[in-house]
Amino acid sequence: MDYVTRSGSIVLLTILLLICIPVVEAQSPDPPDSSITYTITVYEDGTAFWHVEYRTLLVSDEDMAMFDAYAGNVSSIYLPQFEGLMQRSAAQAAAATSRLMDVTDFAGNGVVQTSPTGRYGVVFYSFSWKGFAKTGNDLTVGDALAGGLYLAKDNTLIVRYPAGYTVSSAEPAPDEMRDGLIWYGQRSFGPGEPRLVFEKTGFPWLPVVLGCVLILIIFAGLYVINAKRHREKPDDPDIPAVQISEAELITLEEKIIQLLKASGGEQFQSEIVKNLGLPKSTVSATLNDLHRRGMIQKVKKGRENLIRLI
Repeated sequence: MDYVTRSGSIVLLTILLLICIPVVEAQSPDPPDSSITYTITVYEDGTAFWHVEYRTLLVSDEDMAMFDAYAGNVSSIYLPQFEGLMQRSAAQAAAATSRLMDVTDFAGNGVVQTSPTGRYGVVFYSFSWKGFAKTGNDLTVGDALAGGLYLAKDNTLIVRYPAGYTVSSAEPAPDEMRDGLIWYGQRSFGPGEPRLVFEKTGFPWLPVVLGCVLILIIFAGLYVINAKRHREKPDDPDIPAVQISEAELITLEEKIIQLLKASGGEQFQSEIVKNLGLPKSTVSATLNDLHRRGMIQKVKKGRENLIRLI
């Protein structure tokens, strides 16, 4: 069997083993350093996008020439075979699960990739499988694989699930969870395995409630601060004073002078108003008069006036 025929058989027979469709002929041995990665990305509507990557090391120029010949037949020979295989698989899965299924959007290609570890021939197959997962309160994967799965040595299965979901259960447990659930070969899965249940994450009420409470606390704090500032707002020196007699004015001035002397020569204007028990406008007008006559000094301290004897 030449390289092209053998490689095509390896790809298709390995996929046959993956989905456990009975095969009659024996599987050809894998080429050296070959590996297959099956990536199944499941979406919320139950559709799964399959990406199958077949990779083999090209050691010699003869390997390179044979792979080029194989890659040239991917679209015309192997992709149609792959599509027919998956169409039959989906039909059998639909009958087993009583769920509508359809496989579409098939694509395939063969390329050569060079890396620090060597030169590789890489074949890609991909398609969409509608109805692959069971939808409902949860997203369930596995019943479409009624025959189980088989991973050959050095092969990998990756199942990715949609954003907003968490893994509720996985049987058997994956070998690794990194950008999806990952199983490595060589291993066999039982009927309906891997059996996966993805649970939709509920709306994050707790963070929202905590956020609302925090906003209310901030607004309450701002209200208290604003109210306090209004209470502590200094008197406007331009507010007209209540009319008082000359004798009362002299008496008020003397009281203010005495208050300042008793407090060490200075006192805040709000304290003077409080001690005198008079309207703010009256005290402010009297202080303005004392200031014009050079008897006191007004010193701005924050939002208040400090009255100081001269």
